[in-house]
Amino acid sequence: MRLLSLALVSVLALTTACQKDASLDVSMDALPQVEVPALSEATMKDVTRELSLDSYEGRAPGSVGEEKTVAYLISKYKAAGLEPGNNGSWTQDVPLIEITAKNVSALTIADRSGKAMSFAYGSEYVIGSYRETPKTDIKQSEMVFVGHGIVAPEKGWNDYAGVDVKGKTVVVMVNDPDFENEGLDGPFGGKAMTYYGRWTYKYEEAARQGAAAVLIIHDTAPAAYGWNVVNSSWTGTQFLAQSKDSGKSQTQANGWIQKSVAKEIFAAAGQNLDKQMAAAKQKGFKAVPLNLTASMNFENDIARKASKNVIGVMKGTKRPDEYVLYTAHWDHLGRCTAAPDGDDICNGAVDNATGTAALVALAEGFAKAGAPERSVVFLAVTAEESGLLGSKFYAENPIFPLSQTVGGVNMDAFSMSGPAKNLTVIGKGKSQLDLYLEAAAKSEGRTPESEPTPEKGFYYRSDHFSFAKLGVPMVYFEGGDDLVTGGKAAAMAAAEDYEKNRYHAPGDEFDEKWDWSGVMSDLKLYYRIGRMLAMTDAWPNWNDGDEFRAVRDKSRNGK
Repeated sequence: MRLLSLALVSVLALTTACQKDASLDVSMDALPQVEVPALSEATMKDVTRELSLDSYEGRAPGSVGEEKTVAYLISKYKAAGLEPGNNGSWTQDVPLIEITAKNVSALTIADRSGKAMSFAYGSEYVIGSYRETPKTDIKQSEMVFVGHGIVAPEKGWNDYAGVDVKGKTVVVMVNDPDFENEGLDGPFGGKAMTYYGRWTYKYEEAARQGAAAVLIIHDTAPAAYGWNVVNSSWTGTQFLAQSKDSGKSQTQANGWIQKSVAKEIFAAAGQNLDKQMAAAKQKGFKAVPLNLTASMNFENDIARKASKNVIGVMKGTKRPDEYVLYTAHWDHLGRCTAAPDGDDICNGAVDNATGTAALVALAEGFAKAGAPERSVVFLAVTAEESGLLGSKFYAENPIFPLSQTVGGVNMDAFSMSGPAKNLTVIGKGKSQLDLYLEAAAKSEGRTPESEPTPEKGFYYRSDHFSFAKLGVPMVYFEGGDDLVTGGKAAAMAAAEDYEKNRYHAPGDEFDEKWDWSGVMSDLKLYYRIGRMLAMTDAWPNWNDGDEFRAVRDKSRNGK
């Protein structure tokens, strides 16, 4: 697996990657001029409000909430003037496995003398399985600390070197070894998280190594969210992509433990957690057998379900077989860990009813302006919260060929903090779409800036990543961190408040008092970028040296 660099690259030219490998230098002034129609704030409010109602039960895939969401989106797409995007159908089936852990035991850690410690499910540890099995029972599994759990041959880094973890429980750290660096220098991109730092990778690598179970040590700074997010996200129904082997290639159990729990475990092993975590940041780290065993068990309710992506299209007038993509995920967590007042519905108003509403509002805007030269696809995907499963399925089973998909824009969780002077670009400098973004921002008097917290790994946490991996250039940005009112301090305070009190929690509910001015400013940028892409014959590519450039060139050359 290759590393994803967030280093800035100057955009010098816009390259048309065509089948003859011709290129065309384009200046910002040469990009199509776009007039933004009146985009509807009322639509943004109405769709966000509707999808956030308790009657949608948090829009979990495979639920009654999904049925209501899909039906509602289809009605809004029809009203906006779109056509069905899947050969006469508005939807694409996405085969999923629904696994709900129940009757979860405590986590029992024992030493060789039989002395044991017990940790409670939910408050101290969370666990689940990716296997289709009615019961998971981990009995006295030997424990090994494997640092960050990374195998990166291109970096000469292997945390599993010299240790056999088959059938064992591995304890791993979240994020990369160099995440505390101030800049972007370091073997793993410095402060910027790479895919090696994501929890998804930790589980994948442990499975490849034959581990029975994985326990990630939660630490708020490197994880980029508190235990409340882990608890609410991991103690309900989990969705997985259907696999040919029914998940047998996966570990038996995947979970997290509080850092305080890890300290107790390491102390029982005669180890100092902080010292071992510090050692794991150095190249050449050797895995540490803890001489302890882990035991846990739980039952699994399993169901096979077909969730749905919702797809609408506006056919182009001149080049209808070339496609511009807008994406947003309609799903959220459904019922989750209850708040103190007993509310257990994670409504997902900001994340991501707002982005879904933007698909509808943009479709209306395109209809007002008239169909562009290229076709525009409005893709509302499922199961983003479960690991980008809906966008991954579409990217691997595209309705419209990726080789004919020019590029796209992803929208995930609009900021309700008010208008900003700048905008935050996730993955700035990676592709020639930056030129379009810069032109759009200039028209709105805003400045594109790199993300201030690359260590949080946002590049891997939304649906654009599914398309980027297969070569399609995608733009993903968020409302800026320098507000017109209150500046950076106010933006930081609002972001921290949302993350602490509403993100992936029942508190993410619609608020009639929200300030929509910043949202509408962002929506204009999304419109401009997509419209410019749809009104030109250029094929923007990834910048020279970017890891996705080769797969895009191969795709565009018909290979």
